[in-house]
Amino acid sequence: QVPLVASGGGLVPPGGSLRLSCLASFKMDYYAFAWFRQAPGKEREWVSAISSSDERPHYADSVKGRFTISRDNAKRTVYLQMDNLNPADPADYYCAADAYEMGVITASFPPAEYDYWGMGTQVTVSS
Repeated sequence: QVPLVASGGGLVPPGGSLRLSCLASFKMDYYAFAWFRQAPGKEREWVSAISSSDERPHYADSVKGRFTISRDNAKRTVYLQMDNLNPADPADYYCAADAYEMGVITASFPPAEYDYWGMGTQVTVSS
């Protein structure tokens, strides 16, 4: 069973919005979650994270003020609301989870350390 399933990607014009979802196959209450993105020819980039203890959100500077991360433990789902999308945002977006909250909320936590990864969902921004 795939531990995390990301969905919600698509094609939107500049300035448009999308909401990504990440459905967990496990009880997620004690896991922190992060969203990453990777564009062709570029390194994977940490975008946002949400802690497990207090559900506090964290964002990369490149998306702060435009993206909103949230979680619904009862639905086993983490969301990434993306508004005012611009040409720097297109990429495959991935969700990941780990029980080490203090790692997940920082961009420097190695991707290889995450307990779970999902398949990507593609976001395209074009007029």
